[in-house]
Amino acid sequence: MKTVVVTGASAGIGLATADRFARSGWQVAIIARDPTRLDEARAMLEQHGGRVLAIPADVADAKAVDEAADKVVAEFGAIDAWINNAMSTVVARAHDITPDEYARVTATTYLSQVYGTLAALRHMRTRDQGAIIQVSSGLAIRAAPLQAAYCGAKAAVGGFTDSLRSELISDKSKITLSVVYLPGVNTPQTSWARTHTGREQIIPDPLFDPRLCAEAIWTAARDPQREFWVGRLTLMMALGQSVAPGFSDREAAEMLDKQQGDPMPDRIGNLDEAVPGPAQIDGDGKDRVKGSRREFFTSRQRDMLKLGVVGGLLGAGALMGVGASRALPRQLR
Repeated sequence: MKTVVVTGASAGIGLATADRFARSGWQVAIIARDPTRLDEARAMLEQHGGRVLAIPADVADAKAVDEAADKVVAEFGAIDAWINNAMSTVVARAHDITPDEYARVTATTYLSQVYGTLAALRHMRTRDQGAIIQVSSGLAIRAAPLQAAYCGAKAAVGGFTDSLRSELISDKSKITLSVVYLPGVNTPQTSWARTHTGREQIIPDPLFDPRLCAEAIWTAARDPQREFWVGRLTLMMALGQSVAPGFSDREAAEMLDKQQGDPMPDRIGNLDEAVPGPAQIDGDGKDRVKGSRREFFTSRQRDMLKLGVVGGLLGAGALMGVGASRALPRQLR
């Protein structure tokens, strides 16, 4: 029986992901800070009939992550997949975020993925097998206003993962690394995040179901590929950033006001400590959620599209060359 570890798994995308694996018969280890919500999540997952291990830990603590990995192996025997999902953010203009807040977002959103990856590798290397999935965001590719700390941390995940992947390739390792880039998702996080804007945070449409994200992560564990993009908007963001970054800057600037709703007091949120709340997958935006459950794309599909486009251009060029040759006077051919 296979084992998966999911961080940040007591709510939202993490809980949806743990549920997807549990429904498929995997042994599931879930890691989060709030013991009460974690126990509630464990009870939900156990309804599928499999074994579930709940480990209270702050994934910004490298030692705690290592100890969690050791506990999983002691309990379940091995780690077949490790999902780095935990994150935090501060919703504010860049100059209103304090150095301590930048450090904390970096620790929970970036360094937690480093610590989780290294802990997983330590056990996976003995068998030379396993899948590590980094849960990232379209905002790692095309940053948005009011999210400087989060965007910077998510962007760092890609650099770390690409560097490590090249080392594993050099070692001819069978351990795989995938990055899943997510769109705006309907989770409780928007009501838990720290804010300094004096206004409610709004994630612009389209808003996606956390279960779609879980399906992409599940696919990454079963059929590992380099990258996955959930939602066509995420793919468009990546394309726009690579083709016309200046235009993308201006488009992002216009989104600033659209991300802010009604006036409300600034919120301390869950940056430093977990906030009370139930173990639930969905946030408050169910009426806005896009219904698709299969809208995600892979780097394999992207590469096939690139080959098709290049092949088409080469073919068109060859035809144009033949046509031009025929149009030349015979003495110039």
